[in-house]
Amino acid sequence: MSAGAARALPPGGAFDPFPEALSGCRRCARLAHHREEVGRTKRRAYAGETYWARPVPGVGDPAARLLLLGLAPGAHGSNRTGRMFTGDASGDFLFPALHRAGLADRPESRHRGDGLELRGVWITAAARCAPPGNRPTPDEIATCRSWLEHDLAGLPALRAVLALGRIAHDAYLDLLRARGLAVVKARLPFAHGAFHPLDRLPGAGAARALPLLDTFHVSRQNTNTGKLTAAMFDEVLARAATLAGVRAS
Repeated sequence: MSAGAARALPPGGAFDPFPEALSGCRRCARLAHHREEVGRTKRRAYAGETYWARPVPGVGDPAARLLLLGLAPGAHGSNRTGRMFTGDASGDFLFPALHRAGLADRPESRHRGDGLELRGVWITAAARCAPPGNRPTPDEIATCRSWLEHDLAGLPALRAVLALGRIAHDAYLDLLRARGLAVVKARLPFAHGAFHPLDRLPGAGAARALPLLDTFHVSRQNTNTGKLTAAMFDEVLARAATLAGVRAS
């Protein structure tokens, strides 16, 4: 199945990653205003393009065993293209890594209809709308939690989460706390390469807690400075795939 479609349904048609309620979501007024204003004013390089300027749905393999959890859409990246991590430097780093790992059929993705296929992996974010300064507030992330829950509920084969950055790490822990799991964040610090076997905590089964791996975010700031190198990311991605039981193609 192509991951290019905005609405990609698994067999049986039970899961829609882009339901109507998400498409028109305006729960966070600041984010709704910002995403739409960016879409109106545009960046000069994309002046002739029509921006997506809506919440961005998750994308990937409906039978995914590994969840990649990012921060939020980029203002001129996925807020423009409508697909997570496309159209900016983060995607230029991420998609080649997924291809090297056998989790994508090609090393780049530019727009929703380019035919990209992801294998065994689903990509989503803690916040679905582009935030000013790439920084959603804690309240905005909490408000958006129901859409992360929507993806998790629709992807029953998931076996592990790879958090891209501290905010994604915290967002997943907060989600488990909202489910009733006694998560103590101070005992689960974010660090590149850190592994948190949350599925072993008391009550983890009822909370459907998945083990968590951390990596620095694939942002230009991290990759251009060498804080995150391709080799570093390849290593943690391979660990995550193995943990989730994903067979590279």
